[in-house]
Amino acid sequence: MDKQQEFVLRTVEERDIRFIRLWFTDVLGSLKSLAVAPAELESAFAEGIGFDGSAIEGLTRVYEADMLAKPDPSTFQVLPWRGERHGTARMFCDIHTPDGEPSLADSRYVLKRTLAKASEKGFTFYTHPEVEFYLFENPADPEKPLVPVDQGGYFDHVPRGTAHDFRRAAITILESMGISVEFSHHEAGPGQNEIDLRYADALTTADNIMTFRGVIKEVALEQNLYATFMPKPLANHPGSGMHTHLSLFEGDRNAFHEPGAALGLSAIGRKFIAGLLHHAAEITAVTNQYVNSYKRMWGGAEAPSYICWGHNNRSALVRIPMYKPGKGNSTRVEYRGVDSATNPYLAYALLLAAGLKGIEEGYDLPEGAEDDVWELTDAERRALGIQPLPESLSRALAIMEKSELVAETLGEHVFDFVLRNKREDWAAYRAQVTPYELRRYLPVL
Repeated sequence: MDKQQEFVLRTVEERDIRFIRLWFTDVLGSLKSLAVAPAELESAFAEGIGFDGSAIEGLTRVYEADMLAKPDPSTFQVLPWRGERHGTARMFCDIHTPDGEPSLADSRYVLKRTLAKASEKGFTFYTHPEVEFYLFENPADPEKPLVPVDQGGYFDHVPRGTAHDFRRAAITILESMGISVEFSHHEAGPGQNEIDLRYADALTTADNIMTFRGVIKEVALEQNLYATFMPKPLANHPGSGMHTHLSLFEGDRNAFHEPGAALGLSAIGRKFIAGLLHHAAEITAVTNQYVNSYKRMWGGAEAPSYICWGHNNRSALVRIPMYKPGKGNSTRVEYRGVDSATNPYLAYALLLAAGLKGIEEGYDLPEGAEDDVWELTDAERRALGIQPLPESLSRALAIMEKSELVAETLGEHVFDFVLRNKREDWAAYRAQVTPYELRRYLPVL
């Protein structure tokens, strides 16, 4: 038994932890949980806890259903909302087959496998997400109008505002669990908020995002509110994105930084951005996995719709934040396409794979976009070589299906499941007769 496992067992005993929740994520990015008693922990570390994988979205087929959840002791944290006495803790798990091999359908393993490829090239991948979400007064009832908790806008200070208390409570819990928060503020939509997590290696960040979503939902329930990460819950207001800052390090050195270069950006950084742009359309069905995701992307309000990059250009898909002299390690790339409902393990695996492909193949970075891309005409965008992102989930899936990069990164099982599941989602959506159609056509046809 290693030292981390010993620390977990000792902490469970000293703090009178009665339940340990073992967390993992299905292919769609939904958090799954099973609880074990302290007496089962040693066995869980050594052998894993068996469960029926065929009951989990995308995990395995019925005839090979037995799976094992093996807890990662480095992710142990006490859940503060469960109380001090007889408390509850959690650990993220890696999913294994009965013969002890990593499950090819485990989202966490997909990311770990991609990170290992980066490590072979000498790189460590860091990410820093800006997570947006909405708070509503009423519970989630699709038959009732959504009522935001306030009518605030971007950076608004709402006196005695519900969102202030909400963000304070959520951040207190997050930081008590070792998840550092960099910024928080009211976003542009009514009841919309943003909380930015401090940068960390991509696996830790993905784990933190899954914890973050759970914390936000818990705090909302405690305050009789409803929190949602739905990409576009309100038709006439901004959607919720998860802009993510990316950087590669070689040891302690930021591989994206080159002193004296334009924007402080190294050749590796430029090729990484070229990879993101080259493969952006191919990965969109994962970074934006729902029908509703495309309402955000094509609904304006600073959501990226076109494949281009720019320096401090918030209409671009990829943005290079302002370089601070003397702070070379802060050089980074911001990818603005991801929304808050993505599976972070798969999304970060694909972003990393696309960037690494750009480095490996020596992709050339096109000219940056200086103009507001949304204000250009279609002809002007074509003249500049700026292509659109997929306009629908159906189109994104058609592009993804032909992508060698996505198939290789996700692996055959996950790749096939995503295509199949999302096509079913699109078919169900396409079959609906919407209130819009009834309002527009019923009176005149």
